[in-house]
Amino acid sequence: MRNFKRVLLAVVALVLVLAILAFVLENQQSVSLVFVGWSTPQWAVSVYILGALLLGLAVGPLLGLVMSRRNKHRLGRRTSSLG
Repeated sequence: MRNFKRVLLAVVALVLVLAILAFVLENQQSVSLVFVGWSTPQWAVSVYILGALLLGLAVGPLLGLVMSRRNKHRLGRRTSSLG
C-alpha cells in the first residue's frame, strides 16, 4: 500500500509538472504590466502568472498562521480573565 501511494504521488507530481510546462510554453507573449504608474519589465505572461501563484501559495499559509496565533492569544486571554 505504501508503494502504491508513492507511485500515485509521483504520477500526480509528473502530471502537474507537465501541465506547468505546457502552460509556460503556450504563454510566451511578452507583456509589461503597469500598476499605479509603476511599469514592470517585459516578461512572458507565464512568468507573471506563476509568480502570482507562488506568492499566493506563500501568503495564504502565513496569514493562516498569523490568524491562528491571534485566535489562540485571544482565547488564552479570555480564559485567564474568567478564572
